[in-house]
Amino acid sequence: MHFTRPRELVIAGLIGLVAAYLLFEFAYGDLPRLPRLAGVSLLVLAVIEVALAFSMRSRIKSRRVVNAVSAARTVALAKASSLLGAIMLGAWAGITAALLPRASELAAASSDLRSVAIGAVCAVALIAAALWLEHCCRTPEDDERDPDHHPTG
Repeated sequence: MHFTRPRELVIAGLIGLVAAYLLFEFAYGDLPRLPRLAGVSLLVLAVIEVALAFSMRSRIKSRRVVNAVSAARTVALAKASSLLGAIMLGAWAGITAALLPRASELAAASSDLRSVAIGAVCAVALIAAALWLEHCCRTPEDDERDPDHHPTG
């Protein structure tokens, strides 16, 4: 398994954007209103992953034994979460594109845009937390072998 590449996140975001835009453009009248805190579950995941990232980082830096299966599962969680965050960020963008033209004429669309803003912020937080978790799972040997990794300083 390789670490997450930016193009993977962009492709996932575009898939979410197109799917959500088409759904909201053509079926908005048949959909229930968006709950105000619809995206908060993504924020909960982000907080958990930040805590896990600091734990993994401290264990790897102190050269404590990290179970290889546990580390692989953590990287898989981080990769899946960053892709979920990208899909949802794209979806929120697609919903925005579908609802923005209607916001001045429909109160429901205007209200749903507030929910979209909260969801988008939570999706960005999940992407950032997942990428940080993935980064924290790298060993010093990974950094030396990875041609895409450019150490600072």
